[in-house]
Amino acid sequence: MKTITTAAGIDFVRTPEDRFDVVEGFDYATKYLEVEGLRMAYLDEGTATSGHTVLLPHGEPTWGYLHRFMIAPLVAAGHRVIVPDLIGFGRSDKPVDRASYTYDNHVRWMKSFADQLALTGVTVLCQDWGGLIHLRIAGEEPDRFDRIVAGNTGLPVGESLGPGFDFWLNLSQTAEFLDCGQLIAGTARNRTLTEAETAAYNAPFPDESYMAGVREFPAIVPITPEHPSVAENKAAWKTLEKWEKPFLTLWGTADPVLGHLGQEFIDRVPGAAGQPHQSFASGGHFIQDDHGTDLADAINAWLAG
Repeated sequence: MKTITTAAGIDFVRTPEDRFDVVEGFDYATKYLEVEGLRMAYLDEGTATSGHTVLLPHGEPTWGYLHRFMIAPLVAAGHRVIVPDLIGFGRSDKPVDRASYTYDNHVRWMKSFADQLALTGVTVLCQDWGGLIHLRIAGEEPDRFDRIVAGNTGLPVGESLGPGFDFWLNLSQTAEFLDCGQLIAGTARNRTLTEAETAAYNAPFPDESYMAGVREFPAIVPITPEHPSVAENKAAWKTLEKWEKPFLTLWGTADPVLGHLGQEFIDRVPGAAGQPHQSFASGGHFIQDDHGTDLADAINAWLAG
């Protein structure tokens, strides 16, 4: 039976644990902490014998499972790997009111998460909303990150991201039913997701009441001057345009939503100069599904260098 709980004035639901019984090949111990009364799930693997901690936030409508091909190779290279589930996704609590899912809330929640784990000087992979959130954080508190990897993400400042995103925005707001597993499977370009993988992507969402974040996230991307967070993102860009720490792009160019944005980061971020950027012609929007092992290998080589 579904239970609605209230914390800090926010009503939320928690996905029953048995929903995740369908998940295969993701046998990691889930940990939890609280951010403003909401439970956030995360993985914490490896011991950073290399000296590097790698943060792998996800986008939407995915969860930490998105990084399943990356965790083991990164840990094997001696890195500590942190994989959070954003509030509203995966095993984390899910506010039922779409109004709870603001850009600023997610930035603040992830700052709290990093504070509680004492994460500073880390390497962060910025993809989809993992990038919108953490590129903002990098702009506001640059000491949190020593290195940034960007892949199929953006930092919009009041202008359209293009027809691919416009299509997704319309679909997310008008479709009577959103099958997250099939949506994610439809973005893959290098491989076909199995039935077990699509089931794992659907696991966090027993019904529509768990999907307020899935519905709201596309609507809060600041693609018009009227959207909140335009000013904050412009300020973040000013920091990134002076960013001299290493900045790497690993980009899926077969992505019809954000595949065209990779060069913008190379052109605008000083720390991107001379880095071993890679583009993947068979990489879709969720490049971790298409080329997860390749991403991990690229990051390992980059950190070793």
